[in-house]
Amino acid sequence: MSQNSTLQLSLADEDATIALGQQLALAICEGAVFYMHGDLGAGKTTMTRGLVQGLGHVGNVKSPTYTLVEPYELATKSVYHFDLYRLGDPEELEFMGIRDYFSTQAVCIVEWPEKGQGYIPNPDIDVYLAYEGEARSASLEAHSERGKQILATISSYA
Repeated sequence: MSQNSTLQLSLADEDATIALGQQLALAICEGAVFYMHGDLGAGKTTMTRGLVQGLGHVGNVKSPTYTLVEPYELATKSVYHFDLYRLGDPEELEFMGIRDYFSTQAVCIVEWPEKGQGYIPNPDIDVYLAYEGEARSASLEAHSERGKQILATISSYA
């Protein structure tokens, strides 16, 4: 890993994708902003499930494709899962009060972040998921000190 800013992993299956999300959850000290990138079915919601459950949520984690955001109020953190796939105009985010979700203590996970460009804050970590035959690859890029600390913590597991 170069300067704690990138991490490349191979994910053999769904369980490995969930496990990576759980490792990310364990490495979060305060809040964090994650951008999830990848084609449909690449594992964005699966990794989000691992992350949200790793932070203490018990139960289903579904993609908020029609509601844009799924909130999870946990004992120690507020977690917000955004899916901007069906967003017609990024200005809609302003009307829903998008900025209020992104506090320093909140964990925000954004699928299809390019659709909200200009209305959502920069990520601490970009997560790129891609198909590798039956498996997946994950590339994580930190863009802040907080992101670099998270990647440094999980790289010890990799």
